[in-house]
Amino acid sequence: MSDVKYTYIIVGGGLAGASAVRGIRAVDPDGSILLIAHESTRPYNRPPLTKDLWFGKKEVEGIFVGKTPAFYDDNRVELRLGATVVEVDPRGKVLRDDQARAISYEKLLLATGGMPRALDIPGGDLEGIYYYRYLDDYLSLRPRAVEGATATVIGGGFIGSEIAAALHTVGVHVTMVYPDPSLVARVFPERLGRRLQEHFQERGITIHAGDAPTAIEMSGSTYVTRTKNGQVIGSDLVIVGIGIHPATDLAEQAGLTVENGIAVNERLQTSNPDIYAAGDSASFPYQALDMQTRVEHWDNALNMGKQAGRNMAGASESYTYMPYFFSDLFEFGYEAVGEVDARLDTFADWMTDFETGVIYYLRDGYVRGVMLCNVWEKLDAARALIQRGEKVSPEELRGAISKE
Repeated sequence: MSDVKYTYIIVGGGLAGASAVRGIRAVDPDGSILLIAHESTRPYNRPPLTKDLWFGKKEVEGIFVGKTPAFYDDNRVELRLGATVVEVDPRGKVLRDDQARAISYEKLLLATGGMPRALDIPGGDLEGIYYYRYLDDYLSLRPRAVEGATATVIGGGFIGSEIAAALHTVGVHVTMVYPDPSLVARVFPERLGRRLQEHFQERGITIHAGDAPTAIEMSGSTYVTRTKNGQVIGSDLVIVGIGIHPATDLAEQAGLTVENGIAVNERLQTSNPDIYAAGDSASFPYQALDMQTRVEHWDNALNMGKQAGRNMAGASESYTYMPYFFSDLFEFGYEAVGEVDARLDTFADWMTDFETGVIYYLRDGYVRGVMLCNVWEKLDAARALIQRGEKVSPEELRGAISKE
């Protein structure tokens, strides 16, 4: 048993965990809250790490949830930073941390997020390679990313494309290596991905698409990346962004159901009703799409965390929100909602080819997702179109959102 007991314990110091504080306090102003985070910094927003911090639109002090430490004092939250939970006992409702402390809870939230995928190649664990995800990565990389430096970016998805654009903007000479034939291939239709890839190249970014690293070694202070297609790339920096895997070890240890993440119901409860999960690690019923899925994006962590907090405090509400995601790749900015998967059928309604327009993602004639390319303030219209669940033809989609 534990001598210390909290009404609510939140494991995870990301946006989902911090948002749960707001959700709890909206329903229960008095219950005790403990937030445990393995990072030594208080919770922060992740998108600026590849966007606004590089472009001078934000300073580091401006990315923290709640802006100042007073947020946690005002909400009577005990923060335990730099700590790791190693065991959860659902029957006894006790968890233990890496200092062998036992702590009891009434309701528990697992907002454990995800861990960067690592390169399983010789040299993939060399000191100084950035598996880019955390604030500490930005704080370490930024002073080294000086004008004239060289960087190899491995990965052509969200993180790879964004960090390549950011590094180029501050004067770093960037080479990208990724296995897909075009940029952000999991999401962009191939023609759009190839056009944006060309745009990167026109700006001076070297791209080796359809390739993959096979080894990384040091030559003095230079990283030498060797690839499947025989490229030998020397650089001052190596940044890897090849996705994350959900952090489910704690849930598995606790005997919770894990299927592509920590499985939760519509109220965000795990297979143990006193344990909730939210954020990147949670597999939830996406009700508008009638599918169980995970969403690894900021807006989902924000809203799912808040809803989990409300439900922990007794609200018992279904999570019906349709999260969106966004990115900016030089002049090409987009927002997207729903099932945005390049394997689906797509119809692009361009006003200016590959610059401004709307891409619809369809399955059997039904709109499952929408990407708004340099089209703004239309997310609600996109959500409504998906929720209608009506079979449509490309002719009916032409102008359906862009001209509303």
